[in-house]
Amino acid sequence: MLVGQAIYYTFAHSKERALSSVDADDQGVDITNSSHLSHLRAHIDELGGLRLFFFRFIRLLACLALVVLSVATNLQQLTMTYTYASCLSLFSLSAKSPWDGTASNHLNVVLLASFALFAYRDLWPLATYTLTPADGAEGWLLWMEIAVLSFAAVLIPLISPRQYVPVDPEDGNEPNPEQTASWLSRLFYIYCDPVVLKAFRVPHMKIDDLPLLSDFNRTKYLVKESFQHLDPLLSPSKRHIGLKLIFKIFPVEYVRMALAMIAFSGSTMAGPIAINRLLVYLETEGTDAFIRPWLWVLWILFGDTLTSITINYYNYQASVVVVQCQGILTQLVFDHALHIRVKAEVSKLSSAATSDMAAVLTSNTASAAEGDGPPISLQSSTATASHAASSFTKGKNTGSEADKAKEPIGVEKHNLTGRLNNLVTSDMDSLLSGQQFMWILFFLPIQLVFNIWFLYTLLGWGVLPGLGAMILMSPLPGLIAKLINNTQEQKMKKSDARVQSVTETLNIIRMVKLFGWEINMGKQIAQKRDEELVFVRKLKFLQLNDFINAVLPIVMILTSYSIYTLVMNQPLRASQIFASIMLFQFLEGNLHMAFTFMPGIIEGKVALDRMNEFIQQTELLDKYTSRKSSDIQAIVLTSQDEFSSIGIGQSSFTWTSEEYAGDITPSSMQPRFMLHIDDEVLFKAGCINLIIGQTGSGKTSLLMALLGEMHRIPTGPHSFINLPRQGGVAYHAQESWVLNETIRDNILFGAPYDEHRYNTVLEQCALKHDIELFEAGDQTEVGEKGLTLSGGQKARVTLARAVYSSAEILLLDDVLAALDVHTARWIVDKCLQGDLVRGRTVILVTHNVAMMAPVVDFVVSLGLNGQILSQGTLSNALAKDETLLAEVDREAKAIEKAEHDVIEAPDIDPTTKSGKLIVEEEVSEGHLGWCALKLLVVNMAGKGGTFVFWISFIGLCVATRASDNMEIWVLTLWASRYENSDPSDVPVIPYLTLYTGVYFFTILLMAMASIVWFFGSLRASRRIHELLVKSVLGSSLRWLDRTPVSRIITRCTQDIQQIDSGLPSAINVLIDYTVSIVLKFTAVLLISPIFIIPGLILIIAGVSIGNVYMKAQLPIKREISNAKAPVLGHFGSAVSGLVSIRAYGAQDAFRQESYRRIDQYTRARRPFSDLTRWINVRMNLLASLFASSLAAYLTYGTSITPSKTGFSLNMAVGFSSMILWWVRSLNVVETKGNSLERIQQYLEIEHEPESTEEGVPPAYWPASGDLRVENLSARYSPDGPKVLHEISFHIIPGERVGIVGRTGSGKSSLTLALLRAIITEGKMYYDGIATDTLNLDALRSNITIIPQVPELLSGTLRENLDPFSQHDDAVLNSALRSAGLFSLQNENTESRLALDSQISGGGSNLSVGQRQILALARALVRQSKILILDEATSAIDYETDAVIQKSLRSELGKDVTLLTVAHRLQTIMDSDKIMVLDAGRLVEFDKPTELLKNKKSYFRALVEESGDKEALLAMIN
Repeated sequence: MLVGQAIYYTFAHSKERALSSVDADDQGVDITNSSHLSHLRAHIDELGGLRLFFFRFIRLLACLALVVLSVATNLQQLTMTYTYASCLSLFSLSAKSPWDGTASNHLNVVLLASFALFAYRDLWPLATYTLTPADGAEGWLLWMEIAVLSFAAVLIPLISPRQYVPVDPEDGNEPNPEQTASWLSRLFYIYCDPVVLKAFRVPHMKIDDLPLLSDFNRTKYLVKESFQHLDPLLSPSKRHIGLKLIFKIFPVEYVRMALAMIAFSGSTMAGPIAINRLLVYLETEGTDAFIRPWLWVLWILFGDTLTSITINYYNYQASVVVVQCQGILTQLVFDHALHIRVKAEVSKLSSAATSDMAAVLTSNTASAAEGDGPPISLQSSTATASHAASSFTKGKNTGSEADKAKEPIGVEKHNLTGRLNNLVTSDMDSLLSGQQFMWILFFLPIQLVFNIWFLYTLLGWGVLPGLGAMILMSPLPGLIAKLINNTQEQKMKKSDARVQSVTETLNIIRMVKLFGWEINMGKQIAQKRDEELVFVRKLKFLQLNDFINAVLPIVMILTSYSIYTLVMNQPLRASQIFASIMLFQFLEGNLHMAFTFMPGIIEGKVALDRMNEFIQQTELLDKYTSRKSSDIQAIVLTSQDEFSSIGIGQSSFTWTSEEYAGDITPSSMQPRFMLHIDDEVLFKAGCINLIIGQTGSGKTSLLMALLGEMHRIPTGPHSFINLPRQGGVAYHAQESWVLNETIRDNILFGAPYDEHRYNTVLEQCALKHDIELFEAGDQTEVGEKGLTLSGGQKARVTLARAVYSSAEILLLDDVLAALDVHTARWIVDKCLQGDLVRGRTVILVTHNVAMMAPVVDFVVSLGLNGQILSQGTLSNALAKDETLLAEVDREAKAIEKAEHDVIEAPDIDPTTKSGKLIVEEEVSEGHLGWCALKLLVVNMAGKGGTFVFWISFIGLCVATRASDNMEIWVLTLWASRYENSDPSDVPVIPYLTLYTGVYFFTILLMAMASIVWFFGSLRASRRIHELLVKSVLGSSLRWLDRTPVSRIITRCTQDIQQIDSGLPSAINVLIDYTVSIVLKFTAVLLISPIFIIPGLILIIAGVSIGNVYMKAQLPIKREISNAKAPVLGHFGSAVSGLVSIRAYGAQDAFRQESYRRIDQYTRARRPFSDLTRWINVRMNLLASLFASSLAAYLTYGTSITPSKTGFSLNMAVGFSSMILWWVRSLNVVETKGNSLERIQQYLEIEHEPESTEEGVPPAYWPASGDLRVENLSARYSPDGPKVLHEISFHIIPGERVGIVGRTGSGKSSLTLALLRAIITEGKMYYDGIATDTLNLDALRSNITIIPQVPELLSGTLRENLDPFSQHDDAVLNSALRSAGLFSLQNENTESRLALDSQISGGGSNLSVGQRQILALARALVRQSKILILDEATSAIDYETDAVIQKSLRSELGKDVTLLTVAHRLQTIMDSDKIMVLDAGRLVEFDKPTELLKNKKSYFRALVEESGDKEALLAMIN
């Protein structure tokens, strides 16, 4: 019945509609039929669909036909077998999963065994001269039975689709075409055809056009299967990560690859055996032949096809493993980063591989490091720096010899940012080449055994001495491989240093440009690049061991041929020469491939070693680290109520658990900062708690301790730490952390959108007005690091995130610091006392004690030694800290004088109405363009010029390959002598000598070509990197704002790596194959001119298929490159906000986003690999057809001698196989050339004007700070609106000018315009010289701007003040003293800042006030005549504020002009002049007294609106 239903459903389902229209009398029949159909459909769907059901049904019919045929013949013994097969076939149709699949597989085995029986009895005899078919008497019935059996046993299993079995049925993912493809489709990658055809029809295929990702390739599934073995938190095993991947994660895949290697090794023997037997047949003219020649011709065809199938299956499995490894390891690094400790930079000089991740985190952002907590570690200047020590210590005392010995340690320590970027870029790419270790372990030994066996068959024992000679020389390549490994490790360290330098430069790129540091920074990066290229050069020299690979086979060839002819006195005929020479070529090719793979294998090993070191040695948070049980103290709480308490008891906390080691002098280090809780601190729930204390007392450290971010050391029997997380925790970092998303997404942070709550949060956090300023409102993208927002806006967005969340506990670190007084007052009154915060526990770190006094319920006061001074009421805290009391009194007075906020948002480049800031990454279309290729072609040339270089190289390539073909022709001449002469008359020694001479001449030419190419590729590597860095550093601020740093870093890592190695090698191979193809095809035509047409057809077909292939491959490669940047961007963003992510408990959300981005990358990466297999099998099939056709023609269609036949076949096999490799190498050039395109794109970006000789100012300039502006207008883009409108003013030297205006008035735009950082019109004269005639670096190096939040480099304080070693220590110390740093420090404390003090990236281990002081000191060192201060004093304590203001008034030269962009009117009330801006226009510019006399002036209106008008007026009078 089931079969009948299947026939009905398959052939008659079109009648189903008619059944629904019958009258009521037939309704019962209708229902029955409908029920049967529904059950049948369900069963067919369960089996795998209609197509699979149809093929199984057809196979059932074939089995029944075999039963009938077996009965009709005399082969009744097979009737039972066929009957059994029919039952199995029926069962596979009717059974449910998985039994249907089991029955189907068993049926395949039964039918295939039957087919093998017939093949041996009746098909094999047809290929011989002496045998006849055993069942030939059956006549046509026999051949019909064989045909039906072939159809059922071979064809149907090959073309039938496979049943889809999901790895996780609950996910319900659609299958990838690969998962349901038939075996034939998988063997020849036919399932890729839709992708290829679609790509051919469209200009550019996007990632969404690619097939969905297979469920077994999804990151979620891979993590589930692998992390139990790889994650150190889940697996206690310390086994190397590479061994875990092989033996725990991918054992089945590696077994399959090993079996494929064995099959491939065996199939490669088909060609030499077939050629040997054909030449023997021609030499003997068929005498005593047993096997017909056409079988050997088919052997060439099918043997090569089998070789192609097996090697491509191996590569398919390898690519699956690599892609899954990349996904697993990228996610493993990401997950591990979520567990690492965010540390202040603490020196550990005992290890060259310090696992201090502070450099990683703080250089990318400054979200969570202690801003006012740990004292600064003092180190010798030679033991620190992210820059080369030599570039900073020039002319200075660099310390003792012991300190100098430690210098590399310090350098490596600060390379961790670059190291982390390399781990997820270059190191991941190295895994692909490292996968080829299977060639060394399996293929080479097996292939060597097969080669020696067949050579022994051909040449007898004479081959053994040659083998022995080769074995004696074999250790030499191993020694070179060891040198390559060591050099690769050193090269990667230098790469880390370069990437670190590039990353740090990009992180402070705005400061670099505004300070005019582009040239000097470019020189520093170039120095790092040169150090890296030293090891790249060594690697390339070591990789020239290819000549050793060429010498080893010739030793074996000469030894074997000499013994066979001279000692054994045997004739060396064509059948022996050309079969053995193929084997020797195999041997040479395999050795060449082994040593070609060796550097890649070593790269992969080094990459895994580095990853293993990161996973195993990075310091984790305490809760992820297993410690001795004696160190773990139980939480002791006295009552049930206290289980919900928030607090710490009897514990000390440090930023790292690592101990100092080695002989360290007091001058090179200091004790680590330690927070001490001797008794206990319990915060009050449901109210506002305050943490107060002087700068450096450890206020932020107390929050970090609560969050579990610091290393805890129990100090008593009742040690505990408790932060209830059941109700949720929200955290506001001292330096606000925002995602590169919209404002709304940053506030929601994954929470459901509640419109009423959302609007209330905007109102209470004073964000409504700011959002109205953006055309796209809250859909505006904030950009990387929130570049579209001011410091105050970022702080309020981060606060809004915390308030909007449902968390019961809010930890707010200095949330008021970046706000002006009125905005801060609004936050205190409307937000902290608002309905959304009321009843929640708030723990707030702040300097604004006076402002918080009315609302605070509980206060914890900290001392400078990191100990609790007091806890309880505010009055109690102030009574125990006189310094803090005095500061609060001064702050209260300052608040009374505070004014309305006169600056909130920076003047930004207006975004589009969509709010889109980050532009979509540009993707090239079509083939690799000449413009990009020219970048490499031109830069490879030396002093002789481009033409001379390329003519020299190509000429050497032609000579090399012509000499290579001449080697085979010499052997042809030698073999022909045996055809026409007596073997004893053949002069062996002259031919051996001639062959040896030609061989070594070929090696010499090859060496010369390689050396020419080697030096050319090095020149290109250096120049292209220099051009890229110069282009990025010379770009406009607008371009930098719209381009994520991750995209630039990707070009400086994986794209530059391709320029260093992959792309030049690919072009070299392409040129070599092109020359070889032309010369070999010419040789074939000289002997068989008739094959010019098949040869041209092969070339045209190969190029056509290759063109179709590249039309698909190139866009996928470009999508891969573009899909990588979001992975890196998400990684960098998460690492920069680790503390916030962990505080919110948002790790899982970030993991899910990482899964999504990695899956998107893998979705492009998998078809990229499959398309390579697609082209391989097709080109190999064409090559096999050409070679076998030529063999058939030479055997049956001509009468040339066996020696010429052997030569022709040798050339033909080489020519046809090289067509594939030529197309492949062309594709490799195109795909790797994508890196050239991507770099070329960044050479054609929006640039600032380059420096010229005419733009160099006179030596005396500037002599004063005279500034005259005439009709200045400015805009951010050529087609954008003006943000400044015809502003004119004149400032005489030494004047102090305050710049005021409301939000969006143009204050920040004016400062950028003065520095020509945006597009300007009009004239600006600095000390009498028009600034538009000056080079930008000259202008900007003589104007110093101190931004609201100054940017600092990771390194020493000396390096931050004088990054290019232009001043001595006396000048630097004088600048620090003048800036007021020393007046804030106790001379006797070890925590005082000094020139050797270590600064974290971004200055994240300093308070905002300390950074402002260092920025002021840097300005004093620069001795600029114009100083622009974007005042940030609202973010610092009163004492620091007073010191900075005093320094500005007393330490600046009288001819130095000071422009202050004011936040508070009281700061600029005593200025010489006031500049008032409104809507980009200068509305007032005069002395403050004159402006106040005008009752209608803007400035007077601002004063009138103030809260303390009399105090402001008193400052003027």
